[in-house]
Amino acid sequence: MIALRQATLEDIALLWDLRTRAVAHGCPAHYTPEVLAVWLASPAPASLGRHIEHGGGLVAVEDDAIIGYAVLDPLSGEVDAAFVDPACQGRGIGRVLLDTLEANARAGGIERLFLSASLNALPFYQRAGFVALREELYPHRSGIGIPSVFMEKVLG
Repeated sequence: MIALRQATLEDIALLWDLRTRAVAHGCPAHYTPEVLAVWLASPAPASLGRHIEHGGGLVAVEDDAIIGYAVLDPLSGEVDAAFVDPACQGRGIGRVLLDTLEANARAGGIERLFLSASLNALPFYQRAGFVALREELYPHRSGIGIPSVFMEKVLG
């Protein structure tokens, strides 16, 4: 049985490990080894903790293990992250997390969600109702540009 709960600051190391495994699993067909190496080596950003402190983090738990998470910037409406453990992908966990973030955003008065989707995640976000607005090089804090697609979903 999968349960959702608010993320806590104590979860950050586990969330970042899950993120790193998910990127390593899902992105090699879409990105160069050079981009992946820098992306995978980067530490968790300070913004992750800030979003969690403001109530924007959700985790999916099964058998006392975190198997997915999603993070929303509750001030801007940016979906900052949505990752599922590679061993648990294809079970609808990401969609449940994203739908819950959307419901929380609506309840908080947010009228528009937006994100920079990695190329491998584009179909996932399209199925969830996000619309691709433009291709971009996401300015990663490590100094590299990560090819991605800027997307939005108007809540209404």
